[in-house]
Amino acid sequence: MLRKIIEIDQDKCTGCGICADACHEGAIGMVDSKARLLREDYCDGLGDCLPTCPTGAIHFVEREAADFRLAAPSLPAGATSPAANSSLPAGAASPVPPSASELRQWPVQIKLVPVSAPYFSGAHLLIAADCAAYARAGFHGEFIHGRITLIGCPKLDGVDYSEKLIQIMAANDIKSVTVVRMEVPCCGGIENAAVTALKNSGKFIPWQVVTITTDGRIKDI
Repeated sequence: MLRKIIEIDQDKCTGCGICADACHEGAIGMVDSKARLLREDYCDGLGDCLPTCPTGAIHFVEREAADFRLAAPSLPAGATSPAANSSLPAGAASPVPPSASELRQWPVQIKLVPVSAPYFSGAHLLIAADCAAYARAGFHGEFIHGRITLIGCPKLDGVDYSEKLIQIMAANDIKSVTVVRMEVPCCGGIENAAVTALKNSGKFIPWQVVTITTDGRIKDI
């Protein structure tokens, strides 16, 4: 099928291995001290590996590729693949049973989370519009999985989150930031706050922004 998939420029790859660690599906591996896409059917096309690459060796291409399927070794005990369990959305990055949650901490509201907490140490941070989880099927598996979650709605809260986010990023060892917003204009506030915080944290933190459409699709940039 024709779909979006990563491609690794071998000339730019330095063999640091960061992308392989960032790939939750195990699609990327190290071969002869270079990162390579080992299993295209394990690449979900979401690009968690892109912002981690220090040399920009990874980019998206659209080509004929095997359909994405969950890597069998990552299935937890008792879980089944999407083909065997129709309640799991196809393309989810984590085979989470319908009753399971990927949430790793509490609270999750940006206004309520502390500036410093043990779960922020070495964290991959998710900053999400709170309505995104309702719009996107499989949100837990695709985005909350493996991340510390912060949610908010700048329109309803009527605040600028940037100062709180700057403090969190400056005070903790944050490894990466993923911003998930809706395509509606008011969600620009949460993206702007996250980008402002990244610029003013005094640190280089890999980041990406994912936009969800109102019908639950990931919007192509």
